[in-house]
Amino acid sequence: MSISETAPVSPGALWTGRALSGFIVLFMIFDGVIKLPPLDVVTQTMVPLGWPADPNVARMLGVIGLISTALYALPRTAVLGAILLTAYMGGAIATNVRVDNPLFSHTLFGVYLGIVLWGGLYLRDPRIRALIPFS
Repeated sequence: MSISETAPVSPGALWTGRALSGFIVLFMIFDGVIKLPPLDVVTQTMVPLGWPADPNVARMLGVIGLISTALYALPRTAVLGAILLTAYMGGAIATNVRVDNPLFSHTLFGVYLGIVLWGGLYLRDPRIRALIPFS
């Protein structure tokens, strides 16, 4: 079956995919919005991770996360958004590895989010299922 001949999405898969994607979108909106104002709790939390306590750095990370999330939320650009969010999560994983944070609670958190992110897109987008067929 080619990408242009994709099977329709069942209502259950569609709504499960939307729910998973909605969770990611809400989480990333929260993550991005708290980085925009110069909140001391955000900038001070960045220091042990090796980032400077600079509100502009936090703001830049927030904007990158919010733009990537907006692209993921829109059906036409969802794949690009998923790729960008995966890269964003990769940066978070690398940061946690570098400072030797706990594996399952901190370091792999980006992996967990990435699985939910791509799982939601897989369930709601037949083009992704055509590219990654699980039999």
